[in-house]
Amino acid sequence: MNATFPMVTALYAAILGLLGAALTVNVIIHRTKSRVDAGDGGIAKLSQAIRAQANFIEQAPLALIVIALAEGAGARALVVQTLGIALLASRLASAYALNRTLGQSPLRQFGGGTSVLVLVAASVVLLLAINGLR
Repeated sequence: MNATFPMVTALYAAILGLLGAALTVNVIIHRTKSRVDAGDGGIAKLSQAIRAQANFIEQAPLALIVIALAEGAGARALVVQTLGIALLASRLASAYALNRTLGQSPLRQFGGGTSVLVLVAASVVLLLAINGLR
């Protein structure tokens, strides 16, 4: 196996990094407006902002790591691109949906379901790549 720098995944990591920063700034803005230093103070908009950021932190990093490892192990570029696009779409959908409501919504379901599918698919791709199947 000849590991290389995961350039394709780096692109998605950069874009998702900007989304993560935006979600953090959103929490800061809502905390400042509501004057709540910890927790959500029972304020729905702050609770939504906190949940959107937390959901991103729960899902994006591990998926990016597995995708990067698969790319480094030699997974096909088209597969890596597809996983990156799907992860980005899922995280954008979740961020948007969770900032609108904490209830169920089609976008939230799409985001959560697609994130899990990306993680599973990336894990399978990684297992195949480390065993020489690309």
